[in-house]
Amino acid sequence: MLRFLVRRVLSGVLVVWLISVFTFGLFFVAPQNVARLLCGRLCSTTQLQLITKQLGLNDPVLVQYWHFLDRLLHGDLGYSYYNSEPVSSLVNAALPVTVSLAVGAGVLWLVGGVAIGVLSAMRPRSVLDRSGTVFALLGLSMPSFLVGLLLLYFLFFRLHLAGVDWFPPSGYIPFTQNPALWAQHLILPWLTLAFVTAATYVRLTRSQMLEVLGEDFIRTARAKGVRDRRVTYRHALRAALTPVVTQFGIDLATLLGGAIVTERIFGLPGLGQLSVTSIVREDQPVVIALVLLAAVFIVAANIVVDLLYAALDPRVRLS
Repeated sequence: MLRFLVRRVLSGVLVVWLISVFTFGLFFVAPQNVARLLCGRLCSTTQLQLITKQLGLNDPVLVQYWHFLDRLLHGDLGYSYYNSEPVSSLVNAALPVTVSLAVGAGVLWLVGGVAIGVLSAMRPRSVLDRSGTVFALLGLSMPSFLVGLLLLYFLFFRLHLAGVDWFPPSGYIPFTQNPALWAQHLILPWLTLAFVTAATYVRLTRSQMLEVLGEDFIRTARAKGVRDRRVTYRHALRAALTPVVTQFGIDLATLLGGAIVTERIFGLPGLGQLSVTSIVREDQPVVIALVLLAAVFIVAANIVVDLLYAALDPRVRLS
């Protein structure tokens, strides 16, 4: 296990390093005027000269990359000249919002999707199975912005007209400030992401459960008199969850990079909102930091998923 973990961490570090090389080449080598790109269109000549000196843009490319990598390793994500503050400050302010959104929605879509998928697989072609299929088709057919707008209309606007203010339409309250208000402001965004994403998990869990329930070891367990509940949840579900965990790791890591549409609809100041704003303003230092941060999330999620395989399915051996 330790040998496998070390190998996966090293491969993950290699991937992140390659992404840093490509990112550096895209933003620091390809442009003709790097200082102008980083500072923006309204930057003065004095500021351009200062940026060139601070970042060593007149040095050889390898020296520039070494300074770039050294700053990243020391937690320096750059400086936003548009906002006049370090990029790390902007990221630290937006990251808790996106993490709260991603984790809460992830729990909802994982639990809901897997539960509906298991129930559908246990009673194929029943009313419950067909209802799960309808739910999955609705979730796959409706984009997140449409679900968000529908939830705002029915759960905020219509209830607000009736004098019920249970679901705030926008804003974010930090968890440390008030946990109850934190959850209340995130209910609608959680439901939006969970409904859209859970549909994939319903279909994936159902198909995997039907396949596993037909395996020889399941028939052997039933022939030995093992109860159906134990066969379903102790043996079949564990074996069927491997692709589900893979999908969950990818979805959660991608969402941690910023749920752009959902954050825009509900006015959440997360990484998705920050990325859109930075692209519109051409705030390139922030864009560079968000690209690298998203890469780190995806690599870390894949390492965790690989480690979970052995815990879920005893047939998997890590070596």
